[in-house]
Amino acid sequence: MQGLMQDWQLTCDKIIAHAKTNHPQREIVSRQVDGSITRTNYGAVYDRARKLSSALQKRGIVFGDRIGTMAWNNARHLETWYGLIGIGAIYHTLNPRLFPQQLHYIVGHAQDRMIFVDLSFVPILEAHQAALPSVECFVVLCDRAQMPDTNLRHAVCYEDLIDEGDDDVVWGGFDENTACGLCYTSGTTGNPKGVLYSHRSNTLMSLTCTSGGAMNIRGMDTCLMVVPMFHANAWALSFAAPMAGMKLVMPGPMMDGKSIFELLDGEKCTVSAAVPTVWLMLLNYLEETGAKLPHLNRVIIGGSACPRAIMEKFDKDYGVQVIHAWGMTETSPIGTVSHIEPEIADLPYDEQLSYRLKQGRSPFVVEMKISDDDGKDLPRDGKAFGALKVRGPAISNGYFGGEGGNVLDDEGWFDTGDVASIDPLGYMQITDRSKDVIKSGGEWISSIDLENAAMGHPAAAECAVIGLPHPKWDERPLLIVVLKDGMSASAQDFTDYLADKIAKWWMPDDVVFVGEIPHGPTGKVSKLDLREQFKDYVLPTI
Repeated sequence: MQGLMQDWQLTCDKIIAHAKTNHPQREIVSRQVDGSITRTNYGAVYDRARKLSSALQKRGIVFGDRIGTMAWNNARHLETWYGLIGIGAIYHTLNPRLFPQQLHYIVGHAQDRMIFVDLSFVPILEAHQAALPSVECFVVLCDRAQMPDTNLRHAVCYEDLIDEGDDDVVWGGFDENTACGLCYTSGTTGNPKGVLYSHRSNTLMSLTCTSGGAMNIRGMDTCLMVVPMFHANAWALSFAAPMAGMKLVMPGPMMDGKSIFELLDGEKCTVSAAVPTVWLMLLNYLEETGAKLPHLNRVIIGGSACPRAIMEKFDKDYGVQVIHAWGMTETSPIGTVSHIEPEIADLPYDEQLSYRLKQGRSPFVVEMKISDDDGKDLPRDGKAFGALKVRGPAISNGYFGGEGGNVLDDEGWFDTGDVASIDPLGYMQITDRSKDVIKSGGEWISSIDLENAAMGHPAAAECAVIGLPHPKWDERPLLIVVLKDGMSASAQDFTDYLADKIAKWWMPDDVVFVGEIPHGPTGKVSKLDLREQFKDYVLPTI
């Protein structure tokens, strides 16, 4: 016997339709490429997205077409997403930091028919359009007065394109498992691989993110959405915010400490989400200026592990709660979120912090386990560590075009490539990426834990750790440090600082100081580039 419930498909067009009906005046604030601030609301985004859908259909865009977007976080980018998904087309986010060969590959692999591009990135696409033969038309996200003199193929101004459409368009009406968005992995080994989100997976993940046990997205909050829309759906905020009716503030291209502070303060933002490097820039700006954060009450940090120093500074100096999260493109993207659960609520601060610094507990839509090299499940005792595996309704079961072959085991588990432990309370902690863990004398050293410990040094602006060959121990850690402007420190200063914070055998064999640490397309430290940079470096031996 089946229940007597309506067959209501979970398609993402219903999210913005809900926003139009229930909170049409809730603001969306965008900083544009020229630094100006524009304001719109969910009602207007809905109306304009429908006109865009109509215009796209008149130009021959049909169900299942892939359409690229290379744009900052702004209202036009959001309208583009909803204009596409409403008619069953697929938004394909293009990371502007991709290497040219990767850009050529993913646009060709996806067979994008159009690309929507912000003014900042017009020169990139002008230089590479010859290598993008599938693209029939480029839409520049600007008005007529801003339209550049460009040689982009069949270039059209976004506002002119909107004017071609009308509201006589049918949205939705298709299966919830229909493809919705396409986001490629960063491709640190081999070509990037496409993760193809469905309407159902995006809706389920967004519902999850509105819950108190995940990101607690609420209509009463104002969110500065720093995490880019080309990073795994902006961590679901592009859907969860209109679903909840939360005011969105979108920073455009200006993500330095001063610009982030101006928006946080001026728009009275209560919540924000970004990778640790953004928060480092903000905290440095606050230190230099003495500015405070009277409105902000919580920040969501993911993308890479949050250093203890960042969490403590937000806690103690600014009264802002850090919510540590983990996920990946393949998990839509939230995999775990670290909250203060009842079992740790009354613990002393330092003990409680040790839990909060972990990547956290999985929400309902994510199952999680760790296993050894033979695939045997390992205990949730906080001590054993192994391959982190996940499964659930918003987790990829394969890559677009069949790249990478079968990515699931016989029980449907997806191997994340991370090494982790899970404690008895369910808090998961990433030990390392499997390819970044340092194997020294048969024991494993976590480069992440070492980096986070070193980041607590008052002179450290950024730290990275890689393993280098050693004649006795196979591998030993090298600590690479960027110092804060105007500050100095020696290798001995750092080893003295670390002496009581890490196991003795974890101590880096050497410390080197550099002007800059390389980052990959998603803003994470590029260990691949660091290993290449230091491939001939010889560690000191006794």
